[in-house]
Amino acid sequence: MARVAIVTGGTRGIGAAISVTLKDKGYAVAAIYGGDDETAAAFKERTGIPVYKTDVSDFGACEAGVAKIVADLGPIDVLVNNAGITRDGTLHRMTPETWQAVIDTNLGSCFNMSHCVIAGMRDRKFGRIVNVGSINGQAGQYGQVNYAAAKSGIHGFTKALAQEGAGVGVTVNAVAPGYVDTDMVRSVPPHILEKIVERIPVGRLGTADDIARGVLFLVADEAGFVTGSTLSINGGQHMY
Repeated sequence: MARVAIVTGGTRGIGAAISVTLKDKGYAVAAIYGGDDETAAAFKERTGIPVYKTDVSDFGACEAGVAKIVADLGPIDVLVNNAGITRDGTLHRMTPETWQAVIDTNLGSCFNMSHCVIAGMRDRKFGRIVNVGSINGQAGQYGQVNYAAAKSGIHGFTKALAQEGAGVGVTVNAVAPGYVDTDMVRSVPPHILEKIVERIPVGRLGTADDIARGVLFLVADEAGFVTGSTLSINGGQHMY
C-alpha cells in the first residue's frame, strides 16, 4: 500500500515540485494550500493530486485538514512542512502584524502540522517529517528579520523533534534551499538577481526539482539512519 504524504504549500513552486516528485515515486500525496483557489484547481487538474485548503497557521484548521486527509487517503506516513510567506522590511519599519504573520505561517505551521501527525507516526513506528528551511535562516538576510527568524527556528525545531522521534522510527530532517527559480525569486529586480547569481559558485539559480530530489531522499523508507540533519541545497553559496 502506498505511503501517504502531506505537502503544505504543495500546489506552487517548490511545494508543487515536491508533490509531483512524491506522486511519481508512488506516494499517495495530499497537497495543502492556503488561499489561491485558481492555482490549486489548475494544479489538481494537471497532476491528479488532491488538494486541501487549510490555514496552516491555525491549529484547529490543521486538525480538521489532517482528519479529512486521513479519512480520504489513510494514516499519514510523510509530512513535508513547506508552507511559507514573506513580508519583507527592515525592523524599524516592520509592524507587529507582519512579524507575526511570517512567524505563524512559516514556523507555527511546523508545530501545528507535526503535532497533528506525530502520535500516529509514533504508534505505527514509522514516520518521515521534512521541514523546509532556508539559506536565509542559516546566514540571515537584510530586510528579513521575520523570515530569517522563522526559518532559523525551523532548523532548531527539526533537531529537537528528531531526538523525540529517533527511538520510535520517526525521522525529522530539514532542507535549506538557496535561491531557487520560483515566482518569489523572479520578482527580485533583475540587477539585484544578477548579483545574487554571481555569489552562487555553481553559477545558476536552483530549480524546484533540485529541492524535491533532496526531500525524496529524506522521506524514503531507506533513510531511517538520517535524522536531525539539515540538507543545504544552495549551489555552494553558504556552506553550513
